[in-house]
Amino acid sequence: MSTDAGSLTAQDLEFLRRPLHGFLSVAGAPLPPQPRPVWFEATAEGTIQLFTGPDTLKARRLRRDPRASIVVAAPVGERERWLSVAGRTTVEPGGAHDLAARLAARYWDLDDSARADELAGILAADQVRLVIHPETVRRFLN
Repeated sequence: MSTDAGSLTAQDLEFLRRPLHGFLSVAGAPLPPQPRPVWFEATAEGTIQLFTGPDTLKARRLRRDPRASIVVAAPVGERERWLSVAGRTTVEPGGAHDLAARLAARYWDLDDSARADELAGILAADQVRLVIHPETVRRFLN
């Protein structure tokens, strides 16, 4: 395992561009933390972003305490590999619908009418963009 204070490497970004689920934990949650699976996107600037409704529990908790972490692991059948990113999170009003559309195309087959309908529902609802600004990056690359 290695730790790099606050930056994602090119190898990390390549791993994070895969359609993997991340497990998000936010501060202010019950102890022990209860991570939730999420779609995410690693940006060229080295942040991690995801979307959610503006009044979800995670958005409300992040407005009170902006600390969050996300863990992403390689799927079963691949060599063990995981990445953990922790840092302060901003709740951004813009860009969530574009992000949702990109992530839906990454995670779902949008030629499937049921998935396309689900995406339409997401895009019809209010969304915010959560942006994790890495302060600590830990990784295990096997």
